[in-house]
Amino acid sequence: MASLPFIKLSLLFLLILFTSFSPTSSASRVFPSDSQKVSLALYYETLCPYSANFIINYLVKIFEGGLITIVDLNLVPFGNAKIRGNNTIDCQHGPSECLLNTVEACAINLWPELNEHFPFIYCVESLVYERKYPQWIQCFEKLGLDPKPILDCYSSGYGKELELQYAAETNTLQPPHEYVPWVVVDGQPLYEDYENFISYVCKAYKGTAVPNACSELSSKSIPKEKGNPIHPVCYRDETTESTLSTRIISAITSWMHGVNEEASM
Repeated sequence: MASLPFIKLSLLFLLILFTSFSPTSSASRVFPSDSQKVSLALYYETLCPYSANFIINYLVKIFEGGLITIVDLNLVPFGNAKIRGNNTIDCQHGPSECLLNTVEACAINLWPELNEHFPFIYCVESLVYERKYPQWIQCFEKLGLDPKPILDCYSSGYGKELELQYAAETNTLQPPHEYVPWVVVDGQPLYEDYENFISYVCKAYKGTAVPNACSELSSKSIPKEKGNPIHPVCYRDETTESTLSTRIISAITSWMHGVNEEASM
C-alpha cells in the first residue's frame, strides 16, 4: 500500500497539472498580466523544520482556489547560512543543509517552471518534516525525474554559484531577515504573521480577476508593526548541527557514484 506522504505528493502533482492545463485555465478565461501579479518570496533553509512545515502545510495552498494565477512565487533556499573565507558556505544545520540547499537551488534553476520544481521541493521538504530527509534521493523516482542534471549541477560547482547568488539576494534584503521562514509580499516582510500570507497576497492584488481563494477569504486585520514571532522560526544566531550529516553526505556520495557509473555504461 502506498504511504500517506507519497499519496499527498501524487495529489499535489496532479493538482499542479490541473491548475496549469485544466479547461478553466484556457484562453477563454481572463488572467492577470505579469505586472498585476503579486510578488511572493520565501527565504528559507532546507533543514529548518519550520520552513518545511510552512512549505508543505501552508505554501502549498497557493494551488487552491486559483490563487496561483495572481502570484509570482520566488523560492530562495539559503536562509541563515553564512559566507566565510574563500566563499565557503557555512549552513546553520550543518553540511547536510548546505547539500540540500544546493540541490533545491539546482532544481529551481534546471526546472524553472513552478509546476516543475515545486513538486520536487515539496517532496524533499516533506521528508524533512518527517525527519526522514536522508531518503530525499527517492524523490526522483517518486516523481519520475532524471537525477543526472541535478548531479551535474551539484558536482560541477554550478550549484554553489547559484547558492552564492541566493546569498547575495538574501543578505541585501531590506529590512534584513531575522529568521526563517522569511516571507515577503510585494517587498514587505510578513514577520510573525507569515502563515497568514494568503490574506496579504489578496490585499496586495490590484487586478480584476480575483480568484476564489481571495473572494472567499474573510477580511482580517493585518498588523503594521512587527512583534515577537507567534509561530516557531529558526533565528539567524542559533547554531544547530544536524546529527544526520554523516548519513546524508554518505548517501549523496554513493548516489553520485551510482549515477556516474550508469552514465558511463
